[in-house]
Amino acid sequence: MSYAQTKNSVTLLLTFSFAVLGITFLLGANPRALTATFGFYELTDMLSASTLSVLAGVGMLSVTITTLAARIGVLPAIVPVSITLITVAVPLLTLLSPTRWMADLGGFPIIGSGQGIIKYFAVLPLVAFLFFKDKFTAKQHTFMNYASVAMVLFWIGGMKFYEFEANGIVGLVETSPFMSWLYDVFTVQQASNVIGGFDILFAILLGIGIFIRNKPLLVISGLACLSVFVMTQTFMFSVPGTFNGDTLVNGLGHFVIKDLWFIANLIIVAHYTLSNDSAYQAKL
Repeated sequence: MSYAQTKNSVTLLLTFSFAVLGITFLLGANPRALTATFGFYELTDMLSASTLSVLAGVGMLSVTITTLAARIGVLPAIVPVSITLITVAVPLLTLLSPTRWMADLGGFPIIGSGQGIIKYFAVLPLVAFLFFKDKFTAKQHTFMNYASVAMVLFWIGGMKFYEFEANGIVGLVETSPFMSWLYDVFTVQQASNVIGGFDILFAILLGIGIFIRNKPLLVISGLACLSVFVMTQTFMFSVPGTFNGDTLVNGLGHFVIKDLWFIANLIIVAHYTLSNDSAYQAKL
């Protein structure tokens, strides 16, 4: 995939996901997430729920609009970069709140509601690729995007070995036409262990493939990691109630659509590691 094709793919995934998030927030979706986020800044007592929804929605949509505008040369890159960093920083800083961690299980790194928050880290290397490509080497772009993928697969994958997480994904797995068979073969906990083990194993193998520059390993592990994030998108259609006429998607929809960012991360990794362009390979 050429640089132009990669850039267009990343732009599409980034802007589409933020557009969906923005529209659904404007429609009043996921009020619990808004309360948890803006409550950290003590804004929930100052502003109404509808106002908070508008703030979140406008912020998300601004990322989409300014990114597209910058891509066609209407705005300087600093505008979407600044807006995106602010929009991403707002939820990420709430990781400092003890409410994001499960104190009864020891707190950090046992994450609770912050599972959806850590996904915002994936946006940072995407912005770097779109607007600061020449500020970083091919190796640095590869590492940053791999790190985002590895972080979420290690972290959320590791949670699968805990009973609370195993029980928490039952509604996703049992309704999935691709994964429900796991419960015919394994117990709830065993199935969760298999899923978590898959996530962690192929995140490790992808890192090894990048380090030793082994294309077959890169392809196999990259596709395996990609399958994780593609699979989560199917939950939008298999889990009842994810789509609705009032807010477009619900909280689950918000959670899984962020995985489009990791697909974009993997596209960038593939661009730099699997390209036949000798210049890319020399830089790695």
